[in-house]
Amino acid sequence: MTARQISDRPVPTLLTAGYCLGEGPRWFEGLLWFSDMLGEAVHTVDLSGSVTTLPVPGHAPSGLGFRPDGSLLIASTRSRQVLRYDGETVTVVADLAELTGADLGDMVVDDAGRAYIGSQARTDGVIVRLDGDGAATVVAHGLDFPNGMAITEDRATLIVAESTGRRLTAFTIGDDGALRDRRTFADGLDGPPDGIAIDAGGGVWTALTLAHQFQRVVDGGAVTDRIDIGDRIAVACALGGPERRMLFLVSATDAYPERLVGTKNSCVDTTIVDLPGAGLP
Repeated sequence: MTARQISDRPVPTLLTAGYCLGEGPRWFEGLLWFSDMLGEAVHTVDLSGSVTTLPVPGHAPSGLGFRPDGSLLIASTRSRQVLRYDGETVTVVADLAELTGADLGDMVVDDAGRAYIGSQARTDGVIVRLDGDGAATVVAHGLDFPNGMAITEDRATLIVAESTGRRLTAFTIGDDGALRDRRTFADGLDGPPDGIAIDAGGGVWTALTLAHQFQRVVDGGAVTDRIDIGDRIAVACALGGPERRMLFLVSATDAYPERLVGTKNSCVDTTIVDLPGAGLP
């Protein structure tokens, strides 16, 4: 990665490379988990760069999330299914095709094991809530390509990136898991937002694909920090590592997945930030 140092934070360093299209990074139990959407696999990498691979043949995985029992949920984009990996086998736990009009994308899983999953229509996209008992409900409509999602530290708010809308949108999470009180967190972003991560100051680190940057945005839209990645495409980010102050930066060489088939140029870099991660994932 060619990155420009904006503050006194260290310039990002490469952790792992050689993927088709990395997506959905999640820090869990000392490992970074991420999808290779076009490589039909989910990978883990530790901080030394050691990688393991979970093949998911026939699926294009994207969003990831962990239930309280430690099992991994995987959003299979084109099949519009949710998969579950229990440490040994991968099974289909839900088919969301009847509820969604477009491929699945990112997800976030709450403390009750409820998964919020975006369906990425460019207009009138939806968020589906998948409960632990397998019941699926559309809980938000009218989104412009819902993408990265995160839940605040107090578990009261879900924030979603609307890529084609170039905004971050917030919802109040009801005790029943419903999403209410839709409001704008940040609008008029410098590029389409993809994956996001929340920090302890309430800021949202956002991958802005066509802006070739990762930016920290606060409520109201002000940008307080940014990481320029040259000619690469910012895809997604996660906060984890020691004290959750390591920002994982997933990037690729093109914003359009069809142009990345067969390539191995997606990578994950890391840098240390001032404020630790907070909330979910």
